Amino acid sequence: MSIIFNKKALHDYFIEEKYEAGIALEGWEVKSIRAGKAHIKEAYVLVKKGEIWLFGMHVTPMATASTHIHPDPTRTRKLLLREHEISKLIGKVERAGYTLVPLNLHYSRGRIKAEIGLAKGKKQHDKREDAKEKDWAREKQRLMREKVRAG
Repeated sequence: MSIIFNKKALHDYFIEEKYEAGIALEGWEVKSIRAGKAHIKEAYVLVKKGEIWLFGMHVTPMATASTHIHPDPTRTRKLLLREHEISKLIGKVERAGYTLVPLNLHYSRGRIKAEIGLAKGKKQHDKREDAKEKDWAREKQRLMREKVRAG
């Protein structure tokens, strides 16, 4: 079940592979994410010192958060993956020119997970082509519905 979805990533990138990663979160962040007060539209994933980090994810602190904690809404969060997955991702990002992008946040067995995609950037003409394909698919559906109603 998806909590937050990053439509911009699908618009800007060709997603080659998807990985599910855990996120190191604080208690107030979990409460806010469960309440739907997070944004990953501007977020990005980087590799630093053999670890995978999520930058730019904004989690709005709830008013009911503890008084002794000073929440940082855009702090850097560590993504938790298996060692062989990390080494594979590092190899593709450094050698093959791929980018890691956050695709969505979702629940998996009661825990909040991030789906990250191994992606290549789209050029402007690729984006236009995708838009044309979506419009044509929508038009085909409309024509089929009219045909069923008439027939």
